[in-house]
Amino acid sequence: KEILEKYHNLFTLQWEGVIGNIRVPSQAEWEQLLTNCSAFLFYGMERLMSQILLNRLVAMNIPKCHLMIILDLVRSKQSYQRITNSDIHKSCLHIATERPKETAMLLSLTGVRSIIANQWYTTLQENAERLEILFENLLSVGRTTGQTVHILQK
Repeated sequence: KEILEKYHNLFTLQWEGVIGNIRVPSQAEWEQLLTNCSAFLFYGMERLMSQILLNRLVAMNIPKCHLMIILDLVRSKQSYQRITNSDIHKSCLHIATERPKETAMLLSLTGVRSIIANQWYTTLQENAERLEILFENLLSVGRTTGQTVHILQK
């Protein structure tokens, strides 16, 4: 939240979103946010795709989204319990589609043009540092997505 406030003046006037510690977005809200955005940020626990219904996502058309930043794959005892309870009701194939590479492929097929995402589990602190680097370079400095990803890899 601090990072969002720090870079708030650099966002467009159409900045919209849901802060998950206030409430969890409904499926309709996910769909509305995804289809109406030019950039999308997910900063949360576990896997982004565990939040969105797969059959609804694959039917979506998201060509306006130029950049999707997915800072997920953070695990706590509570999030692990929640995801484990959710995964019990899913097939192995469905769970496989929620992995980072598969998520990127699905989002690309729906029309998302560029995706920055974690490849493995991380901590909230590491994701906060990544978000700070992303916003600083993309919004303040004006670097390209490729230049910014290169900085993240260092």
